[in-house]
Amino acid sequence: MSEQDRLTQVLKIIDLVDYQDDAIVSRTLVKQKAGSVTVFAFDKGQELSAHTVPFDAWVHLLDGSGRFTVDDQPHQLGTGDSLLMPADHPHSVKATDRFKMVLSMVKSDPSES
Repeated sequence: MSEQDRLTQVLKIIDLVDYQDDAIVSRTLVKQKAGSVTVFAFDKGQELSAHTVPFDAWVHLLDGSGRFTVDDQPHQLGTGDSLLMPADHPHSVKATDRFKMVLSMVKSDPSES
């Protein structure tokens, strides 16, 4: 399959990753210098510790629920919820239940502020 064919496929995004016990599973759909799109499946209790990235990060929960903490402020998200996490701000993630999400990261351009 050519790169162009891969990019023009209709996908059922929730089915691109499966839950695995005691694990975080990911599948990167797009990765460029300007950003990326990745689908994740977090098993209950899995977490990512506080970190920063030089990208604006938008998460959209496809299934389940999780706690996203940005600048020490917790946000409980459920199926269908979205959250924008600004570039260079500390954030962490904890699966309060199993969840699947799409993470879209876009390079922040401070000159456009």
